[in-house]
Amino acid sequence: MPDPLRLGIAGLGTVGIGVVKIVQAHADLIAARAGRPVVISAVSARDRTKNRDADLSGYAWEVDPVALARRADVDVFVEVMGGSEGAARAATEAAIAAGKDVVTANKALLAHHGQALAESAEAAGRVIRFEAAVAGGIPVIKTLTEGLAGNRITRVMGVMNGTCNYILTRMESAGLPYETVFEEARQLGYLEADPTLDVGGIDAGHKLSLLASIAFGTRVSFDAVELEGIERVSIDDIRLAADMGLKIKLLGVAQMTGRGLEQRMSPCLVPADSPLGQLPGGTNMVVLEGDSVGQIVLRGAGAGQGPTASAVMGDVIDLARGVRMPTFGRPATTLDAAIAAKATAPAEHYLRMTLQDKPGALAKIATVLGESGISINRMRQYGHADATAPVLIVTHKTTRDSIDRALAGFAATGVMVGEPVALRIEPV
Repeated sequence: MPDPLRLGIAGLGTVGIGVVKIVQAHADLIAARAGRPVVISAVSARDRTKNRDADLSGYAWEVDPVALARRADVDVFVEVMGGSEGAARAATEAAIAAGKDVVTANKALLAHHGQALAESAEAAGRVIRFEAAVAGGIPVIKTLTEGLAGNRITRVMGVMNGTCNYILTRMESAGLPYETVFEEARQLGYLEADPTLDVGGIDAGHKLSLLASIAFGTRVSFDAVELEGIERVSIDDIRLAADMGLKIKLLGVAQMTGRGLEQRMSPCLVPADSPLGQLPGGTNMVVLEGDSVGQIVLRGAGAGQGPTASAVMGDVIDLARGVRMPTFGRPATTLDAAIAAKATAPAEHYLRMTLQDKPGALAKIATVLGESGISINRMRQYGHADATAPVLIVTHKTTRDSIDRALAGFAATGVMVGEPVALRIEPV
């Protein structure tokens, strides 16, 4: 039988232990599918005494992940520690320098340093695989780099953060305000230690930048992603959107245009009866559009021990089979520098505002919209309260620049109460 592929696992949290459990539970199945055994030589974590619900007694232990990365009995360095700097970056660089292949679930590391790491690995004849870094158990990286390799990708779109989708769907189903559901998610352990990584769209933005690099042959450019989180989405927006047949999702969209690469992660409205509109709870969905294949939809668990460890092992088994390819689907040195472009494609927009309840108020708003080149598709006025009138407008297709001009004009009318809300209705 061929020699085993030997793993060194850095990080024994949820995902790392999930990988250990799969290797232990499915050793014979993995060997049959990979054509050789896959074994764990050594592991690394700070606290050796912690109960991790797995038998680790047969593995060498390294407190320092850099030392693990350099071990002679490790062929593949599995990095599941997380973080864009510090130990994760140092150990990954050490693994490449020591001639190891790398499998990682670390989207932040690759979003910030992916180009440099890919160039280093490819120059050394090494491979970096990162299926687990994007959308958990959904095989979207493999789909882009292999299944759709013959397509020119036209758009990548999706819900890529399960925590945000949980919060938004929970707000809708329970009729609860954002602050209440945010705290509920925190108590359930759904939020990162720094919650802004989730609700601020940063985590999902990391993932979008990686998919865009593969889809459009560009260097990873996370800094060019337009980011807006869900913090300002209110229960009123969710209720009123539902009344218009729409759902609010934190939606990532990347597409190449004649002006450059658009990358945006922001709350958008989608039709309630669309696949994205029907996406529940913590589930992820990625929509890929290619010139030959048309539109395909991938849906599944975007996080959790089993799904993420499953993605890690998919990469490991590919390496055991001898499947090797550049990190982002083509040699890193051939990737184009992305020219950042803001979204200018026209779309319908949702506008929610509260007006003073007095004659001519709505007429002033309509005048501003007309002067901004925006026409009204649908409009509803809801019950008056405290001398104010809530108004909801859905525009015909228009640009974000026109919407921004209108928002500035609203402020000068003297009839606006509070700040208006403007959300793009994404065509799906």
